[in-house]
Amino acid sequence: MLPTAPEHVDSLANQYLHVRVLLGMVVGLGLTHLLRHFARIIDRSVRPRLDWVHLLWALSMFLYLLHFWWWEFRLGHAVHWTFMLYLFVTLYALLLYLLCAIVFPESLEGYDGYGAYFMSRRKWFFGLLGLAYAVDLADTWIKGREYFAGFGPELEARSVVYVALCAIAMATPSRRFHAAFAVASLAYQVSWIVRQFETL
Repeated sequence: MLPTAPEHVDSLANQYLHVRVLLGMVVGLGLTHLLRHFARIIDRSVRPRLDWVHLLWALSMFLYLLHFWWWEFRLGHAVHWTFMLYLFVTLYALLLYLLCAIVFPESLEGYDGYGAYFMSRRKWFFGLLGLAYAVDLADTWIKGREYFAGFGPELEARSVVYVALCAIAMATPSRRFHAAFAVASLAYQVSWIVRQFETL
């Protein structure tokens, strides 16, 4: 059990402030990438062919990044920082940035719009998204057993279902499945945040 002396709490907060600077840079890069491409869609006089399923996943990643930055605040007083923990959390942030880079490419050359591009990259996108939800379990665990248990069975069920659906999304080009998954995922994501993370 960690000491609870005020000086120890201050030390943990100072350590996390140092880590949070790097996390903020990575999250900021991801948000900037997404916003830049949303702005391009609005600004271009001749727009590439849009796809609402792709746009829902782009919006979902925007929300995921904001949510990540919000919930990681709870690490400030929860853990004793080591290099391995620092590496783990940093790689998690980099994983989310990579998802943002995949969902919006720098160029659509060779593709007939965003929908065709997204489907061609679905194995990468959903493979990494499934990994992100698996990593989220570990990220929640390091905040403490009581914190992890506070979510009840929903947290683990959520991660298992997301990983399974991502595996299906990697395998199938079915437009109906991808549309249903995008809508259900974004709706659940909003519900999860409102129910579990409205306040710190």
